[in-house]
Amino acid sequence: MGAFGMPGGWEIIAILAVVLLLFGPSQLPKLAKTFGKSAKALKDGMEGKLADDDDDEPKESVKAEKSDKGDE
Repeated sequence: MGAFGMPGGWEIIAILAVVLLLFGPSQLPKLAKTFGKSAKALKDGMEGKLADDDDDEPKESVKAEKSDKGDE
């Protein structure tokens, strides 16, 4: 079988046990919330839904201005 495949059942349990020992039961909800926010931000970033896309100007006018400046 492949040496770098997905971890099986016992490997996942061992990883979760180590995470529990490192962070403790009180920190796990915070860690999960932070991980969820990071995953959502990554997904939104990959789709181009960043917060700085909410500019007043549409993207087409910004592209037109850049091309006009290049002609000078």
